[in-house]
Amino acid sequence: MTTTPQVIDLLIDARWIAPVDADGLLTNHAVAVDKGRIVAVLPSGEAHARYAPGEKVSLPDHILIPGLINLHTHAAMSLMRGLADDLPLMAWLQNHIWPAEAAHMSAQFVLDGTRLACAEMLRGGITCFNDMYFFPDAAATAAAEYGMRAMLGITTLEFPTPYASDADDYLNKGLAVRELWRDNPLIGFCLAPHAPYTVANSSFERILTLAAQLNLPVHCHIHETQHEIEESLKQHQRRPLERLHQLGQLGPNFIGVHAVHLNEDDLQLLATTGCNIAHCPTSNLKLASGFAPVARMRQLGINVGLGTDGAASNNRLDLFGEMRLASLLAKGLTGDASALPATEVLRMATLNAANALGLGQEIGSITVGKSADLCAVDLGSLDMRPCFDPLSHLVNVAGRECVSHVWVAGKCCVDHKTLRDKDQKHLESSIALWQNSLEFRR
Repeated sequence: MTTTPQVIDLLIDARWIAPVDADGLLTNHAVAVDKGRIVAVLPSGEAHARYAPGEKVSLPDHILIPGLINLHTHAAMSLMRGLADDLPLMAWLQNHIWPAEAAHMSAQFVLDGTRLACAEMLRGGITCFNDMYFFPDAAATAAAEYGMRAMLGITTLEFPTPYASDADDYLNKGLAVRELWRDNPLIGFCLAPHAPYTVANSSFERILTLAAQLNLPVHCHIHETQHEIEESLKQHQRRPLERLHQLGQLGPNFIGVHAVHLNEDDLQLLATTGCNIAHCPTSNLKLASGFAPVARMRQLGINVGLGTDGAASNNRLDLFGEMRLASLLAKGLTGDASALPATEVLRMATLNAANALGLGQEIGSITVGKSADLCAVDLGSLDMRPCFDPLSHLVNVAGRECVSHVWVAGKCCVDHKTLRDKDQKHLESSIALWQNSLEFRR
């Protein structure tokens, strides 16, 4: 008796598949996708017998991985890439970034800047980003245009910007935007108090209530510089993490960004409360902030994902670079060559980040039932050979220029290294106008 093949939307054959939620690597397997979701992961021969796909994609020299997840960025700041380099954090912020934002920030600035960031991230295999910036409706519009998955920050500060006047205004505007986008399956929101040094106790208390009521993650810069800790001790007589703990902020829905300057008490506090960390190694080095103790965090069971920070302080939105740098830094700082192997840093850039965002049941691994957020990386070129360990090559040899295809919820966004259905000329013109404006007012 002959069984009629099941009609599905897409079948992707790959030489290698890294599921991430399971150890090891699958060879000569296929991923079956229908209605945006993964319906099977099985040997290629069996897949072709079982399914009749509307589209077939053959990846003979590629490794297929889950779409990368950028756990911390300021997408629209791509318009300020290279605006003020080689400066420490507070001088960079106070003397350059904040004045530029005060002069230029608008919904159009965020729309164009986020479009630029989406184009860069998608071509580098990033299918989801966790953003902290202003005018989230504009950021959501840009992400939706590019078919990206985004978690957008309901950013909160005590001081005014062109977006809002005070903490309550930031929160109220952000919550209203969340309501506008709540039916879009690719757009979600985080509460995003900027940092302990820019947010008052009363605002943190409101954020705590909202996080519980709305079941939202909380996304916050923490312990980025030694100066931040010294100022907290002067003003609050306690370290920032201790202050946040006393305010009830720390827990499994908390994503602490940077977490560079941690003593053992800080580390134990993060571990016992179940917090998540967004590790941004390139930004930490470029701003001379220091070295986050990631290997120790992992020893304590702290969930760590990877972020790029904004292009103004990196200056790339490149998770391949972050994976390699995170692995090398952990080895160099600990003297342990086995620290953060390729399998672990890939998990940091995918499933760990998804779990931090509360999306671990939806994305982050190539698992039946999850959304088909996928990235194909070509390991077939001469400079990739010989290839003894594809996972090691993914982290230690390949770069974002090796990304050939990207899918978000089963929809192809990058096809043979080209953004699908996107007119770059209009975006390039908009970016040139913003560059002229920013240079004129520097």
